[in-house]
Amino acid sequence: MDISQMPYSQSRQEELILRDYLAAQRTVLANDRTVLAFLRTTLTFLIGGVSFIQFFHSPFVRAMGWTFLPLALIVLLIGFVKYVRMKSALARITKLGAHTSPPALPEPPGAARG
Repeated sequence: MDISQMPYSQSRQEELILRDYLAAQRTVLANDRTVLAFLRTTLTFLIGGVSFIQFFHSPFVRAMGWTFLPLALIVLLIGFVKYVRMKSALARITKLGAHTSPPALPEPPGAARG
């Protein structure tokens, strides 16, 4: 997806409201969860492949084990590439590094000012 088609690509950081800031933070957390899911899948393929090779003597099961090992590497690479692309897109759109705190919440009506 081209950056000009992404939401908030035309907005400047000062124009983002609290809702937008929180949405960006949820997207960052979702990106982290996604890379962890790819890592979990990679470990499953890796452990499954090694187990099939070590503990089974059937040629078919051993062949499946040898197939799982490169699949683990492929899943790891796909997950890493997707994570890096999304992280760089988020950094370009919201300039996360430049804005360390969310916009201030408005005072509720009738609140005492101290």
